[in-house]
Amino acid sequence: MRIGSREIRVERRPSLSGWQAARISILAIITALLLFSIIFILGDVNPLTAYRETISYAFFNPFGLPLTMSRFIFLLLCTYAFIIPYRAGLWNIGMTGQLYIGSIAVFAVLLLFGGKNARSEDVTPLLVIPLMVLAAMAGGAVFAGIAGFLRGKYNINEIVVTMILNFVAFWLVAFMIKEGGPLMGGGGEGESYSLPAALNGPLIDGIPYTILFALALAGLLWFLFAKTKLGYEIKTYGKNPAAARYAGINDFRIPVLVFLMGGALAGLAGYHYFAAVPGVYKISVNYGYFGDLAFYGIICGLISLGNPLAAIPVALLFGGLSVGGRFVQGKLHLAFGIDYALLGVLMITLVGFQFFYRYQIVAVKIEEESIDVGIPIQES
Repeated sequence: MRIGSREIRVERRPSLSGWQAARISILAIITALLLFSIIFILGDVNPLTAYRETISYAFFNPFGLPLTMSRFIFLLLCTYAFIIPYRAGLWNIGMTGQLYIGSIAVFAVLLLFGGKNARSEDVTPLLVIPLMVLAAMAGGAVFAGIAGFLRGKYNINEIVVTMILNFVAFWLVAFMIKEGGPLMGGGGEGESYSLPAALNGPLIDGIPYTILFALALAGLLWFLFAKTKLGYEIKTYGKNPAAARYAGINDFRIPVLVFLMGGALAGLAGYHYFAAVPGVYKISVNYGYFGDLAFYGIICGLISLGNPLAAIPVALLFGGLSVGGRFVQGKLHLAFGIDYALLGVLMITLVGFQFFYRYQIVAVKIEEESIDVGIPIQES
């Protein structure tokens, strides 16, 4: 397209710096909030008031901030569970199933100490809590490893397998907590029994201690992909499996390994939400709720381009808006689901703006061409 003496072109970016990616993401967020302002206006609500209340409750309110941080930790762990296979060119769509299997493993540990009849004085937290964390990670890893094995051994599509495994996990949880099941709660209310108070995850200023795991993993995963041979092999396999195989990289080992690692972190997310978040401390069969939250890990992973450090602000934003949006929905008497709608618009806009991660719009000045009109000029 030509405007005056310049031609507007779309060109592929030769490279993208972290600062450029951040600017594009910030512009996408501003665009999404402007677009969603239309919804607030149609609901007779001042968008500035709505956003101020959302941000204030999610990040500055003494009740809202712990909820935001708990949601943030969960989303970040699910994002890591997606990113690790994603860097190998594989898609882990089964974080929900893996976190539920991890949570079953957590409560299975407690069965060794009396199950729902266990009392706080009967257990040693310094022994049992680490066992619960390890069991959660092992459960999630083994469950995800099924998809990695089938992909590496028989080239079976991992998306299909992980989606099927999600349903397997759901019905397994339903069986475990139903009436007569080994994890059944006291009233048969579709929840497991509660953990003894001594085994509730420790809190740091009201925030689950699992935030230490989440933040430490960001640095660990960055180091893995940037500085280690294994990280190089994973990235090489993700970009070109045939070339990786030619270079001697085991094309069975990589799919199995990345799914084991991703599943372990999804299992850790299950431990976090069912054993470390205040007010929960039991397994709920509310699959849709936790399934939706886990799937946001996919969105956070895509938006952050598979970068574990960039995933931190993205997960924090999604966690805060989900908590603040639900609060504003009630305070300002907005329609049900306004929080999901806000996240949906934000998600679509951020994904749409990823176009600018790969392409840029440039204005090229058109050089004026001399035209020979065929009239000879006589020199004097």
